[in-house]
Parts: sequence; structure tokens; C-alpha cells
Amino acid sequence: MITSADVREWRNQDVVDPKGHRIGVLEAVYVDTSTDEPAMATVLTGLPTRRRLVFVPLDEAVLGPRYVKVPYPRSQVRQAPSIGTDDVLPADQEESIFQHYGLEYRPGTAGERQLARR
Repeated sequence: MITSADVREWRNQDVVDPKGHRIGVLEAVYVDTSTDEPAMATVLTGLPTRRRLVFVPLDEAVLGPRYVKVPYPRSQVRQAPSIGTDDVLPADQEESIFQHYGLEYRPGTAGERQLARR
């Protein structure tokens, strides 16, 4: 798991899948609002004229020299819900990210968001 201190250090590093295939560049980190621990990252992918940010969970992420390895295949990450490079994650799309990876979505008791960008 990436710790809060590591987040600042590993932004703009390559994100790779378990086989070492480059997915993109780690752009931002979203924390779980109930624990304030890093939970998801946005990864900048696509061609220069068609860039987008895809979401990938940081559970079981491994930090290496100049890369962050995630336990999900490149194809799955690239098909994940995405936002534009200047957009914010709409609250009603949060759950779809968790569903894409087969993870449980746990909003707050009063319906608060589970993810917050840091």
C-alpha cells in the first residue's frame, strides 16, 4: 500500500501492470474519506491529442525505481471509468469505478463520497 508520504514522491512516475507493461503516468491520488489513506490513483493515458485520466486502485501497489506497479492488467485499467484531464470525478460515477475492479463501494452513512482527491 502506498502511504501518504509516498504519494508526493511518486506522482508523475510511470504506472505499470504486473507484467511491466506501461499503463501511463500517475497524475493524482484519491484517498478513502473514512481512513484518509490512499485508495485510488488517476493515471494519464492516451495519445497527446486524446488524453484522459483513468482510475486504478492502489491496494497492493508496489513502488519501484521510477514506477508504481499495480496488480491489474493494462487492458483492465485502460477500460476503467475515466475523466478528462481538467475534469473532476462526479459523485454519481464513484461507484462505477469500484464495480469495474470488483471492489466494495462504501459511501459515508449520510451518503458522503468515499473518495477525495489529495
